[in-house]
Amino acid sequence: MQYKDYYKILGVEKSASPEEIKKAYRLLARKYHPDVSKEANAEEKFKEVAEAYEVLKDPEKRAAYDQLGTYQPGQDFRPPPDWEQHFGPGHFHFSSHGGGDFSDFFSELFGMGHRGARAGGGFAMHGQDVEVQVPVSLEESLHGTEINLQLAVVEMGEGGAPQRVPKTIKVRIPKGVTDGHRLRVPGKGGKGMGGAPDGDLYLVVALKPHALFKPNGHDLYLEVPVSPWEAALGAAVEVPTLEGRARIKIPAGARSGQKLRLSGKGLPKHGHGAGDLYAVVQVVTPSQPTEKEKALFEELARVSDFNPRRHFGGV
Repeated sequence: MQYKDYYKILGVEKSASPEEIKKAYRLLARKYHPDVSKEANAEEKFKEVAEAYEVLKDPEKRAAYDQLGTYQPGQDFRPPPDWEQHFGPGHFHFSSHGGGDFSDFFSELFGMGHRGARAGGGFAMHGQDVEVQVPVSLEESLHGTEINLQLAVVEMGEGGAPQRVPKTIKVRIPKGVTDGHRLRVPGKGGKGMGGAPDGDLYLVVALKPHALFKPNGHDLYLEVPVSPWEAALGAAVEVPTLEGRARIKIPAGARSGQKLRLSGKGLPKHGHGAGDLYAVVQVVTPSQPTEKEKALFEELARVSDFNPRRHFGGV
């Protein structure tokens, strides 16, 4: 019999992860599915891809296959003499997945009959998984929300031709989602073929920019402008939060960039608790001071020995 390089068939490295193997299989299965493919020898290629996946998706079969070593595709091959003793008929479990008849190579190695290995006598393919980006406001993340999504998924139309089908799906966005958060909605992707399950819908959260708050995970950051005298003398100021207003104390001698924490005023966390709100002090001066303000600043400059650049020394 002729050796089959299942890794080359799927176009993956020998070190490929189960996720990489699954992704490669799905892409090739869609490409060569006989119901939709225009490729030459699509049915044979589909069977070959399905056979490779049957082995490499299963840790036991993959480990046994890897023990054979490396040969050239199509090279004459015979399994080791003790192969049947360790990996003969009855050793492996076979899923209902199948893309058609298995090869002599597969049948002799894994002890499954050559003919009739199709799933339910026909072709089956998992429905298309769909991933969409969902814009969510900070207020919606705070409370959770429901949104209606307009999607277009690939399904098989009359005569087996693929077509994009519009769908409207109502989904729940839980409270506390953060930027990049990925939500799975089972069975809301493309329709499966041949009795295979429908694909899933994946929502990737993109938090909308906010006029005041900048999120970092579940924490929020808010720039708080303070006057020079508030920074120097200290003050109690009112600041906005997502749930109303709060008062914070600006300590005497506050500096620009200093962070003041309001515990639990950020976005809610899953389960319990919430992130924090950080008020970031920004010392600002009047852009158009009055004559009296100018005089007071000039008086301060005369009487003060404060030098903010003293640390420069003689440099």
